[in-house]
Amino acid sequence: MIIGIHKRGYDLVFALFLVFSVKSFFMAPTTVHPDQMYIEGLANNDSAIITVIYKKYVPKVVYYIKNNSGDEDQAQDVIQEVMILLFNQAKAKQLQLTCPFDAYFFLLCKRKWLNELKKTSNKRVTIKDDIASIKESADEMVLQTELFDEKQQLYDLMFEKLGDKCKEVLKLSFTFKSMEEVAEKLMVTYGYVRKKKSLCIGQLTQWIQETNRFKSLKNT
Repeated sequence: MIIGIHKRGYDLVFALFLVFSVKSFFMAPTTVHPDQMYIEGLANNDSAIITVIYKKYVPKVVYYIKNNSGDEDQAQDVIQEVMILLFNQAKAKQLQLTCPFDAYFFLLCKRKWLNELKKTSNKRVTIKDDIASIKESADEMVLQTELFDEKQQLYDLMFEKLGDKCKEVLKLSFTFKSMEEVAEKLMVTYGYVRKKKSLCIGQLTQWIQETNRFKSLKNT
């Protein structure tokens, strides 16, 4: 069992991009479901909450995947990918649960597994249970999370285009509490590191906003 979620060092940079970029990256105010406690727990990497999720909700996902052309290892891979995705979305303050966590988590894992099957098979994938049976709010939540995932993939792609120094400055700026500490770590002046960070974020934002994929996501 995995009792922790390992994140990339620059995930918080993505969260910052979501905040200062465009209005379309914000979710509309909604009535939050009591199961939001699971989202908050994931955001805090709370081992107790993660343990509950694995004990209470994961077996259903494993059973479904094993009965739909998958095995235990494949099921665990899907679950881990979804857990990391939820962690990143929760950390970016982009996830407010409007339905039971059970329905949301299961549908998200299910759709990810079906997408994997489509990638590895030329045959049409048969869904053994009816998605319509899942509450509409859960379906909507899943679509929001999948949209978030697309945005993060776009960010990751553009981040890799940055030079090594930009990557280092941005990663460190979210590792240390202050830019003074970043400057000390890099053995440069505070003024230099602040300016470098601003230029790097500006370049990253420009590249993202110039892509056709961004324009498509912006209008979603």
